Amino acid sequence: MVQGEILIYGKGGCPHTRRALEALPGARFVDVLLDPQALDEMLRLTGGVRRVPVVVRPGNGADAPDPTVEVGFRRGA
Repeated sequence: MVQGEILIYGKGGCPHTRRALEALPGARFVDVLLDPQALDEMLRLTGGVRRVPVVVRPGNGADAPDPTVEVGFRRGA
């Protein structure tokens, strides 16, 4: 993950992943069906939850240095 970058783990063709990508057009998309290492990383971040999309937002400095992980996409629902 590049500093300041939003990352979306998802599946190509998934309508929920598509909504997340449309709402966050600058995000980097990783298809977990095509990249087994990315799937492993997603599962590590979610504690084993197999639900997409997973949106990883960078930390924002000293108050919240760690990235936030959102399983599923709720905006615009």
